[in-house]
Amino acid sequence: MSEFGEQRRRLAGVMERRGAWPARSAWIREAVDALPRDLFAPDRLWRWNGKTYAPVDRETDAGQWAAEVYGDPDAAAVTQVTDGRASSSLSCQAVVVDMLESLHLETGQRVLELGTGTGWNAALLARRAGPGQVTSVEVDPELAAGARQSLQSAGAHVAVTVGDGTAGWPPSAPYDRVISTYAVDRIPWAWVAQMRPGGRIVTPWGRLGHVALTVADDGQSATGWVQGLAQFMPTRGTDTGLDDFSQVCGDGPAADEHPWERELAPLRDDWHLRFALRVALPDVRITVAADEDGLNARLHDGTASWAALSALPDGKTPPGHHAQQDHLRPGRHGRELAGRPAGGPQCPVLLKGGADEPGRQGPPEGSGCRASRRTATRARDVGRPPALGAGGASKPRISS
Repeated sequence: MSEFGEQRRRLAGVMERRGAWPARSAWIREAVDALPRDLFAPDRLWRWNGKTYAPVDRETDAGQWAAEVYGDPDAAAVTQVTDGRASSSLSCQAVVVDMLESLHLETGQRVLELGTGTGWNAALLARRAGPGQVTSVEVDPELAAGARQSLQSAGAHVAVTVGDGTAGWPPSAPYDRVISTYAVDRIPWAWVAQMRPGGRIVTPWGRLGHVALTVADDGQSATGWVQGLAQFMPTRGTDTGLDDFSQVCGDGPAADEHPWERELAPLRDDWHLRFALRVALPDVRITVAADEDGLNARLHDGTASWAALSALPDGKTPPGHHAQQDHLRPGRHGRELAGRPAGGPQCPVLLKGGADEPGRQGPPEGSGCRASRRTATRARDVGRPPALGAGGASKPRISS
């Protein structure tokens, strides 16, 4: 059993005070208590220090290692770094709980999980669904092997397979529930096709929120709502352009430099703002991190447009940042989004099709999809659904 009882109780207490344990799904807290996170965390984790990911080893720094596993309810523990970027994590506890509640899982139901990762989420699913009811697909053979070992040690009977989760897993279909632990910009039609009528799909969608969809009786569509707000890693192999900020800005001088007098904390903490930005500027990647001088922000579009907001050594904010930019023209939407949106996200999305076709995804024609009442930004690309932010937003209707 876990040796980190004090840390586990502290994290559970924080969630209790926040009201994050779902009263209608008491099984989730019981499962989390029975299957501690640290049983599924590798001995080496990775911590962002403001500049790069630094290793945190259980053997040499057990205290910091436990802090990564049992820190803030909204903080994930990075378990794998590839080419300098986080490529897998032990998802933050609050989001795992929220998504499990959205799944409406019952004992005896068949479950397909996409993205095994450490195996912790699969173990929680099996605790509820029962032995042999959960199939989990992981694209990384090394992660799959580690998850199998952890699941076996925890006594969780889950079938872990190596494959591309985009295709689902036809051999064990049909399923009553499908849950993905990574974000997709387009919901694969294979997930719908492998479901029983009335089945439920829960997946991060657009990297800033998760949706829950119910498959129609004829199996030709699914409808649902945005259920929660958090940030997720994308599908492995997703073409995201030039993700590295340095690749976009290059070595040349900036086209413009000037003082910046706004607080950067809302850009990091206000998920309503980040949702609205994602809708208005879907190609822009935003990273906010702290160093010894304060908060710094990097924004780019994956091709040539970029901006850098760097904290000055005196730490004053505002004014305390130096702005550099090149080819960045935020225009009216950028200016409007500088403050907090007045309302939560409201964006219906449509996905329809047959078993052998990809289906259509995006706002229904004439829906007037808006990021918020203030920004009044219409979704521009139905093939790239807007991302969703964190905590406290209204629940937009999704039709798939």
